Amino acid sequence: PVILSPQYYTVKAEDERVRVLEYRLKPGQKEAMHSHPAYVIYFFGPANLRATFEDGKTTDSSVTEGEVVVRDPLTHAIENIGDTELHVVLVELKSNTH
Repeated sequence: PVILSPQYYTVKAEDERVRVLEYRLKPGQKEAMHSHPAYVIYFFGPANLRATFEDGKTTDSSVTEGEVVVRDPLTHAIENIGDTELHVVLVELKSNTH
């Protein structure tokens, strides 16, 4: 996602095990289809978003301040359909090679 949508992502830390990203998406903004490895996401505030998946299906969801979600690898595009900025920290888990 950092390569496809660098305007929304900032790499805060990275090593051989994890990559930590800060992500901000203002109301009305959309990002391109992209993929994540398994990851954990922390939401700094409430937001309403629409996820579009590779098969074209969409889901709308609302998140709350302090919510934490653990996700398996995923490919999607995100649109902020609310009136608050979507602000999160994602911790992407890299494959363990030993």
